[in-house]
Amino acid sequence: MRKLKTKSSIAKRFKKTGTNKFVRRQAFKSHILTKKSKARKKRLSRALTVKKADSKKLQRILVF
Repeated sequence: MRKLKTKSSIAKRFKKTGTNKFVRRQAFKSHILTKKSKARKKRLSRALTVKKADSKKLQRILVF
């Protein structure tokens, strides 16, 4: 059986925490920032944990 490879594009977007949760960045923070308020941009720069149902899918794709 051949060696399992991780999806490198997904590995760049998600990080695993010490408690086996996945952390992701929020969308809508890359461009067109002039019309967004300062508070909204600050909220968008926070990292979020991935939902439980999605983290099961991520665990299959990311072979850690």
